[in-house]
Amino acid sequence: MAIKFNANEIRYIALFESMTGAMVKDCIIDEDNGKVTFVVKNGDMGLAIGKKGSTVTKVQKAVDKGVEIIEHSADATEFIKNLMAPAEVKSIKLLQKENKEKVATVVTDSVNKRIAIGKNGHNIEKAKLLAKRQYNISNIILK
Repeated sequence: MAIKFNANEIRYIALFESMTGAMVKDCIIDEDNGKVTFVVKNGDMGLAIGKKGSTVTKVQKAVDKGVEIIEHSADATEFIKNLMAPAEVKSIKLLQKENKEKVATVVTDSVNKRIAIGKNGHNIEKAKLLAKRQYNISNIILK
């Protein structure tokens, strides 16, 4: 499934890549919360963050929004684990239903479940959107 970026997302991606040297695989702009989320290529997390967070701080100032960086993974379960961070995950099961729909079940404790859900369900909604865009996973269920 190809991702179509709008003009704003393309501008943010170009700025991020030129400032960090990290390759962006996906970008979500959350105007309501004043945040931009970048999914960077596996192995580019260090480039994106910089020494003691200096690079990501420069990007935040340039875009005048909060910046969140998530590392991509070729493995869908590893990617979901990255999406759930900083919540600690006990296990992730991927299931494909008969109608070809993919669902991920994430098991964690009650404290980490709250972190994974986030304020007003913001974190889990973002995780579901990115899982859908990257791996065509239609739902993430927290247990």
